[in-house]
Amino acid sequence: MNNIAVLTGDIVGSQQVDDKPNLSRTLDDALALIEGRFAARSDRYRGDGFQVAVSEPGYGVTAAVLLRAALIQRSPSRQVTWDARIAVAIGGGEVPDAAHFAEAEGEAFVRSGRRLDALSETSQRLVVVTGTPQLDEELALLTRFADDILSHWSRYSAEVAYHSLLHDESQQALARRLERTQPTINRRLVAARWPLIRDYLTHVGQRLREA
Repeated sequence: MNNIAVLTGDIVGSQQVDDKPNLSRTLDDALALIEGRFAARSDRYRGDGFQVAVSEPGYGVTAAVLLRAALIQRSPSRQVTWDARIAVAIGGGEVPDAAHFAEAEGEAFVRSGRRLDALSETSQRLVVVTGTPQLDEELALLTRFADDILSHWSRYSAEVAYHSLLHDESQQALARRLERTQPTINRRLVAARWPLIRDYLTHVGQRLREA
């Protein structure tokens, strides 16, 4: 059985969200994007919950960050931020077809679901687990730092990170895409701590491919 990445998550504070239809559409759009970009399958459950199976383990954390960026950039205001808790687990399993996602099983699905339950007891919003204690310990501290950065993203920081994840292009090209000046894009990338997040995703992706 091949290793896959499974993301299990839910929306932070969804019961207090006023515009639930818009939030639901934003989540659906993000999940559809991840499915197309990473050859993944996803499912929604309990209204604000979701699960994603990614065939290539190395893309699991990138998919989680992309999903969080998609939510945060569409937040209704500076005071109200949409975000998600996500547990990324690596383990044996198969990416199910859409019609049978609810029946999916395997260690990656079990590990991810259990870790999300534990995550809800903390302030952390992103965790990565592989079942290998030494690797999990290595990734835990790195992910706590990355998660702290993501959790403080503004809508503008999330927007430039989102497009940087989707498009490998220069700041000038990104400025044209977003109809902003290059200095503005630079400031927002600095605020997003984008070089650190980019390097984190590269390192973690490589380590998960080796797991």
